[in-house]
Amino acid sequence: MEQNIIKRDEYLNQLIKWKDHKIIKVITGIRRCGKSTLLCSIFRNYLLEQGVTPEQIIVINLELLENEHLCDYRSLYNHVMTNVVPDKRNYVMIDEVQNANQFQKAIDSLSLFESIDLYITGSNAYLLSGELATLLSGRYVTIEMLPLSLIEFVGTRTKSTNIESLYRDYARWGGFPFVRQLNGDSELINQYLDGLYNTIIKKDIITRNKISDIFVLEDVIRFVFDNIGNILSSKKISDSLTSHGRKVSRPTIDAYLGYLINSYAINKVGRYDIKGKEHLKSLEKYYVTDLGLRNYLLGFRDIDRGYILENIIYLELKRRGFDVFIGKYEDKEIDFIANNNDGVVYIQVAETIKTKVVLERELAPLKAIKNFHRRVVITLDYEINQSFEGIRIINALEWLTRKIDF
Repeated sequence: MEQNIIKRDEYLNQLIKWKDHKIIKVITGIRRCGKSTLLCSIFRNYLLEQGVTPEQIIVINLELLENEHLCDYRSLYNHVMTNVVPDKRNYVMIDEVQNANQFQKAIDSLSLFESIDLYITGSNAYLLSGELATLLSGRYVTIEMLPLSLIEFVGTRTKSTNIESLYRDYARWGGFPFVRQLNGDSELINQYLDGLYNTIIKKDIITRNKISDIFVLEDVIRFVFDNIGNILSSKKISDSLTSHGRKVSRPTIDAYLGYLINSYAINKVGRYDIKGKEHLKSLEKYYVTDLGLRNYLLGFRDIDRGYILENIIYLELKRRGFDVFIGKYEDKEIDFIANNNDGVVYIQVAETIKTKVVLERELAPLKAIKNFHRRVVITLDYEINQSFEGIRIINALEWLTRKIDF
């Protein structure tokens, strides 16, 4: 495998499981999180190792100028059909497919051929909205990629640096794969994140959605980035911006939040009433997809370390396949309700619980819940792997690096 390519085994294994099934594989996620590398390098190399010939693998990157002539659905379709190997399985990989005009027509037609195993990537949730979702209903599976996890970011570097130091780097610089190659050079990392931020904002949000008031959009971004882990509403955001002299309506706020979600810059997490057993329709929380972008925009602040840890735990829960909600039990808030095939886990996240006051504050919501699901407090404190009335206390770094589980 090429030098500097970070193995993304969890995502690779998903592609391997779906290989040769008659269903379109759609890889989505924020820009530069590793979709192209996963598909066109890591998975392609896997196919070659399994005996697939290079001629059977058709790779088309629609961000390259040399492929600009394929950014039309007919040209794209004709190019693929011209290059398929007759009487053999062909693996067709189309990177950033949304750059092709009416791409859904080409994808729909190509997916009908038994000889074609089709894979596409895109950096905007628009990819699966509207006509494409209608055309391909029941014929695609989505693999949503995130930037590097802590364990991927760490790699083999624990030999020279302790995990606490690596975690601090990760919490500050985020998980974009290329950032890991810049070896902690703050100037280079900030330049890279500046370019990436502007690409996401300008290309994926402003241009696509024809936004005229860029300053309002950036105010909304700053507000959401500054309030990760806090309960928010469009009214709260609107009132705050208005109080600072920038009047903006709630429908506009809702639209901008939708654009940020569709570009995978932020994640919206709804609330669930545990006692009432119902999903609540307001007062959700938002978490950023990459903390490096947040810290580039706002600056890294020690006072945010608790919220940053909470954001990292949320992303890891999502990465591990959990459905995640914010919990409400009577008048108490639970940081996360995480649900997967193994059941439900109630989770509190705290940077430290060394004082009795903080410990009791974090335990109280979990003690109040009257059911038998697992209850956990995750903290950066060490030597606290113990239990309080059935509530486990576990170290965040050991959980993030998979040394322990719930």
